[in-house]
Amino acid sequence: MAITDTASTGIPVTAATPVISVKPLVLPAPDRGQDLRVRISAPATGRDLPIVLLAHGFGSSLEGYGPLADYWAAHGFVVIQPTHLDSRTLGLAADDPRRPRMWRYRVEDMRCVLDHLDTLEAAVPGLAGRPDRSRVAVAGHSFGGQTAGVLLGLRVHDPETGVAEDLSDTRVRAGVLLATAGRGGRDLTPFAAENLPWLRNPDFAHMTAPALVVAGDRDDSALTVRGADWTADPYVLSPGEKSLLTLFGAEHFLGGISGYEVTETTDENPARVALVQQATWAYLRHALGVDSAAWTAARRALDGDHPLGRLESR
Repeated sequence: MAITDTASTGIPVTAATPVISVKPLVLPAPDRGQDLRVRISAPATGRDLPIVLLAHGFGSSLEGYGPLADYWAAHGFVVIQPTHLDSRTLGLAADDPRRPRMWRYRVEDMRCVLDHLDTLEAAVPGLAGRPDRSRVAVAGHSFGGQTAGVLLGLRVHDPETGVAEDLSDTRVRAGVLLATAGRGGRDLTPFAAENLPWLRNPDFAHMTAPALVVAGDRDDSALTVRGADWTADPYVLSPGEKSLLTLFGAEHFLGGISGYEVTETTDENPARVALVQQATWAYLRHALGVDSAAWTAARRALDGDHPLGRLESR
């Protein structure tokens, strides 16, 4: 296994390979009101490739999160990115009746991808037969983190029915939740409580699947009155095997994970992005049973006086 330089993070990673990326692939989704558009990125070579479904943050699209999608694909993963209905590229009207259930459509998008892996795999030149469908993970940033969490067992009280249904998916073995919303109720700002009903009362008690939670210690979200520790709640409040990577000085976009040239990044830091790339890659390989060497090294490197962050597990 070829190893690249790890001087900045202490995490050994495999050498990057060329990537094939295809977009948009279109899946029929009649209950959604419009077809689902998907991007797939994968290594040009290799077999038995694990799969990561990546849910974008509110307003983004399959075009976003290049620093993560490209990195994971170049280091051995098939990365699948759907464009959810809240994307600015779709331009849903403010009074669109689907908006109160936006969170639920996102989960159904991910299920649609899982249901159509045959179609997606066949549509990418040279990919057929190479992914390992027994090794599927989910990842998401911000609103996408909640989407990922639901597939891992997080329950959301539907704002229309009041029911907190189990929408977990046994096809998904593990996840990465980046800058994800925490507890609802009194922890929400009035704006969030009024306008984002899917945040009012999340239930983390059933999110038992393995997950890495990534939080910035300066992510002072306008959605909570708590402060930056709110985004650690998916780690603190959920049972089972979990890890928490706290990034020092990081705000909501964790140094710039949402794109290479994005205006919303308020704490641009290439070293921080590199740490997120490498730590999440190492965790996914570990959680999916590919190899645990890099994750062991990451835990050792981030267990002491690392300048960029701290990693804890239980």
